[in-house]
Amino acid sequence: MIEMLGDLLAAIFGLIKKGDYHKAGENLDRIYYNMLKEDATFFRSIPKEDLTRKLLEEHNYTNGHLEILAELFNTEAELAGAKGNSKECLVYSEKSLLLFEFIDLQQKTLSLDRLDKMSAIRERIDSLKNS
Repeated sequence: MIEMLGDLLAAIFGLIKKGDYHKAGENLDRIYYNMLKEDATFFRSIPKEDLTRKLLEEHNYTNGHLEILAELFNTEAELAGAKGNSKECLVYSEKSLLLFEFIDLQQKTLSLDRLDKMSAIRERIDSLKNS
């Protein structure tokens, strides 16, 4: 499922690079529902402080679901950044990093890809906070 998500997100990144932000956003919204069975607005509205607790305890999500959501939030951050919305980019970056860090602590296997993503997200957050 993560592999399929990677392909879908790669297509969205392609749309972002082309400047087709509307279509990228529509495709992203569709992925939220198809992969996580909830509307994107549901996830966007959860404060980062409640994110893992609410999804794990109240909605019985798994670490796999959280990893998908971390990827989606990271893509949301990229889209917001491309559109010049640094406030939104920061919010999504922080949520994505929080989820990736949670997953990294929970899983027993080392993922260099995840570590690279977390590093890139931290750099983006630092850049946004210092600008």
